[in-house]
Amino acid sequence: MTKPTLEEILGRLQKLQAELEIEIDQLLKEKRRQFHYTLEQGKVRFEQGFKALQRQQRIGLWRYLLGARLAHVLSAPIIYSVIVPLALLDLMITLYQHTCFRIYGIPLVRRSDYMSVDRLQLSYLNAIEKLNCLYCSYGNGVVEYCREISARTEQYWCPIKHARRTPDPHHRVDKFFDYGDADAYKQKLQSLRRQWEESAPKNTPESGG
Repeated sequence: MTKPTLEEILGRLQKLQAELEIEIDQLLKEKRRQFHYTLEQGKVRFEQGFKALQRQQRIGLWRYLLGARLAHVLSAPIIYSVIVPLALLDLMITLYQHTCFRIYGIPLVRRSDYMSVDRLQLSYLNAIEKLNCLYCSYGNGVVEYCREISARTEQYWCPIKHARRTPDPHHRVDKFFDYGDADAYKQKLQSLRRQWEESAPKNTPESGG
């Protein structure tokens, strides 16, 4: 039996990924029915009366603070201090792509695709919990946003796989040239610089967050 090529394996993986996306979409639809909400133009809408039921499970601020672990309280300023470099990174990476990507002809990454504040709609969270969720959503959104910008930059300037595969490479690595394959790099670089058909992220507004 002929051993499948890397391209054939990647083709199978892409097919399986597409099937997985369909299954995830079906699962999310079931979850929306289970927890009584819908998505309308990306915005969460709970069924009438369900938010009142959620509010019954909310822990009041005073009781929440009294029950907080001392280590959590003392470490909070350190956690929230990271907002400064995160916001600076967000600003600089946005400035970078809006200047350099236009020069290189790389499609811009839509920042809004990576920023979601839907957890604020959960009535069982108190104000502190909502603030924590907002911060986590922003921080991870910035990282995902930056990663896609970095991935497109790497595809344009240095689309070469590493000799040792890293634990969690971005999704564009599979189309990069093999480590040491000078011919492919020299002959196909310009072609790869025009392959942005997978620019749109897989997490659509219908996916929730």
